[in-house]
Amino acid sequence: MKYREIDVSGIRTYPAKDRLSKVSADLAAGPHVKGRSFAEFVGNLPGFLAAKDIKAVASAVVAAHRNKRPVILGMGAHPIKVGLSPLIIDLMRKGVITAFASNGASIIHDFEMAFMSCTSEDVAKELGTGDFGMGIETGQMVNRAITEGVRKGQGIGRAIGEFISSSDFQDKDKSIFSEAFRLDLPATVHVAVGSDIIHMHPEADGAAIGEGSLRDFRLLAAVIADLEGGVYINLGSAVILPEVFLKALNVARNLGHKVKDFTTVNMDFIQHYRPGQNVLKRPTMNKGQSFAITGHHEIMFPLLAAMVIEGLQ
Repeated sequence: MKYREIDVSGIRTYPAKDRLSKVSADLAAGPHVKGRSFAEFVGNLPGFLAAKDIKAVASAVVAAHRNKRPVILGMGAHPIKVGLSPLIIDLMRKGVITAFASNGASIIHDFEMAFMSCTSEDVAKELGTGDFGMGIETGQMVNRAITEGVRKGQGIGRAIGEFISSSDFQDKDKSIFSEAFRLDLPATVHVAVGSDIIHMHPEADGAAIGEGSLRDFRLLAAVIADLEGGVYINLGSAVILPEVFLKALNVARNLGHKVKDFTTVNMDFIQHYRPGQNVLKRPTMNKGQSFAITGHHEIMFPLLAAMVIEGLQ
């Protein structure tokens, strides 16, 4: 069958100004002027996509703080390794972050930063000789702190926090767990046995690690049971914390707690499946709001923290 060009002379049109448009000039970015304040910089961000979302996240955190609702930070270890601990501690001291949850690797890097002011070994180099993760102080001290803390009835987070807080470490003021202990804020650790270097050491006590992590799960569930009107931020955990958050939320709802209208946020380099489903979509599918903020932790979290602090003024 042969075809000829279609006749477009009968095409229907309408005035463009009558159309609903998603982009308008008043939402465009404003140029930065040297010497202007950070608040003015934020105000000049465009009102579109991620710029709009991060402003909404900052507003949600500020609103939760003003309404005395929880702001829970759940994260992997990478934010510690890129130097964000001082910002997290500052937000804890300001009463913005009211609870902290992390994976097992976080206590290792938090401890090492407090103990010797550095962390994060060259895995590829040390793996070839079998020396990876075999630093004696980390293996002995962290494992013993967990075992002794669990023996006293603590979870892992509080056990590590008390241990570092009571130490003479030169940089213990840089420890998130120590500060959480000092402020008496919930700090929980959720472990996958075998995933952390301290599990390779002979001092590792599987019973204590398991019991301490289970206590922390139940503590986090109690915090999440009070999340109505609050904010949960998942910072750089692709698997462990999204799974733990979903289960803790389910426990809270199963026990009859009203946890429906809250804000969830996922901040990471890449938007992974589990955070997308377990932090953003499923928990807020009936009510609440969720935001995906994509970018480097060392840029995006300081930006968010500064926006929140400006909002507290």
